[in-house]
Amino acid sequence: MKKTLIISALSLCSMFVFAQKKVTTSAVINFDATTSIDSLPKASNKSVVASLNSQSGEVAFEASVKNFSFSNPLMQDHFNGEYWMSSDKFPKASFTGKIMNLERVDFTKPGKYEAQIEGELSIKGVSKSVKTTATINVQGKKILTTTKFNIALADYGIEIPKIADGKVAQTPVLMVSAKF
Repeated sequence: MKKTLIISALSLCSMFVFAQKKVTTSAVINFDATTSIDSLPKASNKSVVASLNSQSGEVAFEASVKNFSFSNPLMQDHFNGEYWMSSDKFPKASFTGKIMNLERVDFTKPGKYEAQIEGELSIKGVSKSVKTTATINVQGKKILTTTKFNIALADYGIEIPKIADGKVAQTPVLMVSAKF
């Protein structure tokens, strides 16, 4: 009993010490690979884990690949299959990075801030440097973040079969949003 009480007290204290780190398990990634020929290659993953450290500027997200949901079940099978994400072999996609202009973001003052983000995006075991701009909207104790960036499928070893050529964008858009 004493041990449980001590551990609980230490956990509570650490929450106050590390209050600058925010975590959510309900961030969202929208994947859009639509083209003028096909509007179906879209998916959403609403169970993404994301973190934001307002003191250091560190940002991260991690997504289970199988949690991307398509309106077309066949498309979802293809997405998780060997040519695309190989989700059995590579079950997670992740990003770790940093806000490069942290001095321009005031997490204590309500407002919208533009943040320059740099980091590493890892998909299918391949990590690539990514630079993007994010909007950080501070609303009292809530922080809303949004960003979008294009990725080149070939950079991550994703090959579109000839049968789908022109129906799937070679550089789809990833849109990430989180509420902390």
